[in-house]
Amino acid sequence: MDITLHGVSFGYGRKPVLRDIDWTIRPGVTGLLGENGAGKTTLLSVLVGLLRPKSGSITLPGDTTPRFGFVPQRFSLPGEMRAADCVQYTAWINGVSRAAAPAAAERALASVDLSHKASARVRSLSGGQRQRLGVAAGLAHDPDVLVLDEPTVGLDPSQRVRIREVIAKIGETRTVLLSTHVLEDVRFLCQRVGVLARGKLAFDGTVEEIEAKIAGDGSAPSRLESILERGYRTLLDTLGDDD
Repeated sequence: MDITLHGVSFGYGRKPVLRDIDWTIRPGVTGLLGENGAGKTTLLSVLVGLLRPKSGSITLPGDTTPRFGFVPQRFSLPGEMRAADCVQYTAWINGVSRAAAPAAAERALASVDLSHKASARVRSLSGGQRQRLGVAAGLAHDPDVLVLDEPTVGLDPSQRVRIREVIAKIGETRTVLLSTHVLEDVRFLCQRVGVLARGKLAFDGTVEEIEAKIAGDGSAPSRLESILERGYRTLLDTLGDDD
């Protein structure tokens, strides 16, 4: 499902945060990059309906109303609850009937490879398993669009790879928007990337196009950075201070 933003702007008081965002997010996994303060979390909140844009609109094919699943960067799950109960509850509060919630939770846990932990207490899960449980909670009501804010932050390398596998699988059948500072997540997961800078969409393209930015300054990445990291840094450097 395509989601198109037309001139979306938002601000807190007199401080503009998003300015005239025009962007189409297509099926598959799309990355959202930007430095701290660029407006990424605000854009996600506007997209899923937690904030109302000051101006502009968000449209979908056939003027349909999509179901969004949202997994914020920081979320808490009751440690005493069992994993399946957590996911059943999130399914229910998102409109799934009580009768259908157990089956919905079972499907969501299977999609993140946590079926074997269905009866485990949340407090007993590892960090990576809790993150996957959060994704399962976001999927429990079978959303059309899944929005993830920093889903691999704080995870060790093996856990990060496992989360990537889960997200890649989800992106085969849904529209996924992934906000992250981990450029390797973008490199391995995303078909397209949007870059926010000072509240504007400064770039919309592929990972390969970002990497190609290093050709513009005739340099190569240092031994301490990847080609993608150097390309991203070069892209931000070329944006200048023009508002």
